[in-house]
Amino acid sequence: MSAATRSLCVLLAAGLSAGPGTTLLRAADRAPVETGVVQYKVLLDTVTRGYDGQYCWVHPRAGIVPRGDHRSPAFVLTMQKLWLKGSDVFFALTEMRSNDLGRTWLGPYEHTDTLGRREEPGGVIVAASDFWPKWHAKSGKLLGIGHTVRYTNNRVDLTLPRQTVYSVYNPTKRTWTAWRTLDLPADDPASFNSGAGSVQRVDLPNGDILLPVYGKRKGAVDYSARILRCRFDGTTLSVLEQGSELTVKGGRGFTEPSLARFGGKFYLTLRNDTAGYVATSADGLRFDTPRLWRWEDGTDLGTYNTQQHWVTHRDGLFLVYTRRGASNDHVIRHRAPLFIGQIDPEKLAVRRSTERILVPDRGARLGNFGVTEVSPDETWVTVAEWMQTFSPQLIIPVDNPRGADNSVYAARIQWQTPNDFEFR
Repeated sequence: MSAATRSLCVLLAAGLSAGPGTTLLRAADRAPVETGVVQYKVLLDTVTRGYDGQYCWVHPRAGIVPRGDHRSPAFVLTMQKLWLKGSDVFFALTEMRSNDLGRTWLGPYEHTDTLGRREEPGGVIVAASDFWPKWHAKSGKLLGIGHTVRYTNNRVDLTLPRQTVYSVYNPTKRTWTAWRTLDLPADDPASFNSGAGSVQRVDLPNGDILLPVYGKRKGAVDYSARILRCRFDGTTLSVLEQGSELTVKGGRGFTEPSLARFGGKFYLTLRNDTAGYVATSADGLRFDTPRLWRWEDGTDLGTYNTQQHWVTHRDGLFLVYTRRGASNDHVIRHRAPLFIGQIDPEKLAVRRSTERILVPDRGARLGNFGVTEVSPDETWVTVAEWMQTFSPQLIIPVDNPRGADNSVYAARIQWQTPNDFEFR
């Protein structure tokens, strides 16, 4: 483990928006304002590194816990090990901790008892994965949400159910509650296969949670995405209302949706095998027809078959993504480097002139990542080098000449002008 090793420092310029995250934002309801490029710099820190050629860390995402008395918040970064000889074979959720804004880190601490694998009848193993911790201001709790993955003989078994799971952090004991599943109505056609894996949620001022999920009916080929309006009372997460379904034929439909709020409007980005899509909504539940992600000139952005997530600042909205066309054909699904670009909220397009590299290409993919709003002055993007290449059997060597070593990064976006941000 590295004590926040400084591995890169890149000066960048771009603009960002007001929206979700671990806070409620004061300017969330005002109309979008184009103020040009907002100045910021990015400091790329290494949280931990180390690679044994058998397992690697994946899905690093950070949550923060306010500590009062003008102290900086505590950071809880969750991640889990992946078995490199399988496909999406995950193990217990593990955390890294920091009490000094990421200057030093403690861990990793594995939560086998509460966030580990469980045995089910017939030799089935179930794990909680694709987890995302985020501060829920109304309850004063760090709430982590993900989904289940079930294995038969260490292979993902798509004939078995998939559910949304959640867990609550105890900052005094440094423990998580045993993960629970989110109940859906029995007559919900997607209840057999519906989960919130790797999704970015929005917490409303009244405490309600707008939670993106994706699922499909038994026997269906393509997935649909939708938003669940949920209530969290500090212990139990429950569904209050369901939004409209969004899907597209082919490419597995829509998966891994992520939500942002900016200028009184909601923005949803969606994964498909062939392209990324974006849709908008006035209420966060009912969305217009999704359209392809493009540059301002109307040409294809080139992102496909992986996640995209949002970074927000009071003066702009940003997308974080990977794409083709960056001299990156050697990376599976072109999942490195990790880019950030400012969005034109009217055209729903990325402004090419604002694109910057957040995390460089060192020969490993960077497609599974998280975003954390830390303070008015800083937002983080956390990601790990995933050490598999074009098939699960092709593992990046320990002595990879491009330099990848399963580093877990925190790309610290440091704003020149403060963001609207506060804990409540």
